[in-house]
Amino acid sequence: MSKTDNIYNQPLEQVGGFTFDEQVVQVFPDMIKRSVPGYEQIIQTIEMITERCAVQNSNLYDLGCSLGAATLSMRRGLNNKNGCQIIAVDNSEAMVERCQQYIHAYKSKQPVSVICADICNIKIENASVVVLNFTLQFLTPEKRLKLLTDIYNGLLPGGVLVLSEKFVFDDPVSHQLLIDLHLDFKRSQGYSELEISQKRSSLDNVLIADTVEQHYQRLQQAGFMHNNLWYQCFNFGSIISIK
Repeated sequence: MSKTDNIYNQPLEQVGGFTFDEQVVQVFPDMIKRSVPGYEQIIQTIEMITERCAVQNSNLYDLGCSLGAATLSMRRGLNNKNGCQIIAVDNSEAMVERCQQYIHAYKSKQPVSVICADICNIKIENASVVVLNFTLQFLTPEKRLKLLTDIYNGLLPGGVLVLSEKFVFDDPVSHQLLIDLHLDFKRSQGYSELEISQKRSSLDNVLIADTVEQHYQRLQQAGFMHNNLWYQCFNFGSIISIK
């Protein structure tokens, strides 16, 4: 069972950089539900995208799988498509261990491999669906293009990439309004000002967000010519890219 996220509810002498450690793993479902507006809608839609876009005898990848919410959504979307395999990858041992427990708890004939590794070192091949669900933003900017290029090269024609991210915006007025709305959302989920402030400090220089336009430019550089923002809530959203 997931615990309530209270990691930052007491004053800390020093707020360290955010890491996906055992403490975060224990509260992660509660944390992401209360921190990312629209997260459940994105997860539900990944199932629909998989149902429409996955092809038989192909691989599906969940890169930065955390506890496997997108992995389970893809597996539901596969239905009776034969010969498919889902490869879920995360570099946090604590996340991978708990993800494996969740995957095994839901019975399905669709095979899932959960791997503890750096997603930048994973060979993408024979892929019909790849998911980067709030993952790219945690990579250093210089690694992002190569990963997207590797994904493009490993996708089958017509294959899709789902790229969900936190965004920044060039226009300072609308950018600030969307930040304020996101903070209001977190307050409505029961987070205190102390929790919001300390969590924000922990993510400084760890989560480096791009504009939607920067994502489009990078995706085009990687080879994707069909890119659209299919969902946005405040400063969070998801792009679908088609090979």
